Amino acid sequence: MAMLPKEIEPTNTDKFFWPSCGLTKGDLLVYLREIAPYMLPFLKERALTIIRSPDGVTKEYFFQKHLPSHAPDFIEGVPIDDEHFIVCNHLAALIWFANHGAIEYHVPFQLINGTSPVEIVFDLDPPGRKRFDLAIQAALLIKQMLDDLELISFVKTSGNKGLQIHIPIAEGSMTYEETATFTQAIAFTLEQAYPDLFTTERFKNKRNGRLYIDYVQHGKDKTLIAPYSPRKTMDATVATPLFWEEVKEGLTPDQFTIEIVVERVQTHGCPFADYFAAGKRQKLDKVLELVR
Repeated sequence: MAMLPKEIEPTNTDKFFWPSCGLTKGDLLVYLREIAPYMLPFLKERALTIIRSPDGVTKEYFFQKHLPSHAPDFIEGVPIDDEHFIVCNHLAALIWFANHGAIEYHVPFQLINGTSPVEIVFDLDPPGRKRFDLAIQAALLIKQMLDDLELISFVKTSGNKGLQIHIPIAEGSMTYEETATFTQAIAFTLEQAYPDLFTTERFKNKRNGRLYIDYVQHGKDKTLIAPYSPRKTMDATVATPLFWEEVKEGLTPDQFTIEIVVERVQTHGCPFADYFAAGKRQKLDKVLELVR
């Protein structure tokens, strides 16, 4: 096993977490140890929500966003009002959570003490993996709209069945009200142009096989799966940053699992490497003109 932080004593590393593909808790710990340099920047200074499946993905699971009383001193907590939130700023914390069965890592769109978003995200949710082609089509159409607005955008798999488009922005440059107006405008434009393919209908039974453009999920204190987080799927998929040129026919979410993603990043680099720098140089003039 790869070196783990000295504060951690791994337990039950041979327990199957993804039994259908023979992957264990030890495999999860190794994956997170290796991917941490690429993943931690997206968890840093944000209130973390984890999904814990202590006995693997086929067994009971639960959400956790509050600091447990038994957490060691190196796990950071931030008190806000009467609640004590988790922050995962370093490798030891990440591995400690994983050792306690945390498989998924979700973060909000603002920093822990912030009130305005530091990114805008579109969640493209097809009816199932077999219609991943709809997510590819929607992503490329939205990319064109964002390019026209001179916005720098990034794309990742959700790790489940869809794609997510991220637009980093400087803290304080837009309010949540402004980003809501913007995401709704983009979503409605796409829906109106291709009503047979895309919808903003929130009720699944009314979508009729169309891809759902989820713009409502982007809001204060709402969360999204973090880049490089594993998912509680049967095949150990990962929410994987992509290069835009990869978003084309033949792309499927099951290509990216905890067995593959580390080598992929080490070989080809991280598609989100420029993410935070891009947020600082983002030109928002056209967007702000649109929403104001």
